[in-house]
Amino acid sequence: MPLPSAPFLSSVMQIEPQWIDYNGHLNMAYYNVMMDRAIDEMWLQLGIGPGYMKERHGSTFTAECHVRYLREIHLGDPVQVSVYLLATDEKRIHTFEELRHATEGWISATSENMTVHIDMNARKVAPFPSDIQARIRSVVEKHATVPKPEGTGRKVAMPSK
Repeated sequence: MPLPSAPFLSSVMQIEPQWIDYNGHLNMAYYNVMMDRAIDEMWLQLGIGPGYMKERHGSTFTAECHVRYLREIHLGDPVQVSVYLLATDEKRIHTFEELRHATEGWISATSENMTVHIDMNARKVAPFPSDIQARIRSVVEKHATVPKPEGTGRKVAMPSK
């Protein structure tokens, strides 16, 4: 299977009506759902999707997530997620996602994540198999050739005066 593009672009997704909250926009929880669906698409291309879990008893869990909500998105807005693989080591993948309006291009939200590889038999963090590590490293190297997305490495804190 070919390596994912730099950045990886998800399929275009639609906001589901039950995801709209009483404020008339996408509820905060569903930004994560859409970004997770995009990650699942990319994981298929990396070879670490459901088939990997079934055949090789490995999977990934999100260990940390930082979401920024930048602009409201509403029912009827098509969205697409850009996924950047920023870094990796034997057990972790550092990703950054941008949820964009699919036709207008503006960013609605971003999510920076640390994902860990899990040995599903032991249900513990474990190294990726060497072939998977090599594939992930190749994608990280490919993604390093494009500008790093704005907002990476931010933290939650009160503004300084």
